[in-house]
Amino acid sequence: MIAQILLSVLLLAAGLFGWQTFRRAPLIGASAMAAAAGGLYFVWIPEHATRLAAFAGIGRGVDLILYIWVAISLLLLLHLHLKLRVQMELITTLARAIALAEARQERRPG
Repeated sequence: MIAQILLSVLLLAAGLFGWQTFRRAPLIGASAMAAAAGGLYFVWIPEHATRLAAFAGIGRGVDLILYIWVAISLLLLLHLHLKLRVQMELITTLARAIALAEARQERRPG
């Protein structure tokens, strides 16, 4: 029972994060809220996770949830990597523009 309450609090926090993020990034917010709702459902009715796992050909419900968590984590890591890559390209472009602007100012007679 303690684990269910602790997990419920954590999942509610994840759902709140999704709710707050929904305006800025609807896909991320909706995904977080859906994952939190699914997590809450399986925390309080774990027998359904076991049935779903058996239907998917996986032995236990907890294994299914772990596999899904790993897949979601990898997708999030890929998303963050791509965002960081875009940020670094933008920083490089800005640094080049600033360097060229400063070089032009230094060459002006005056």
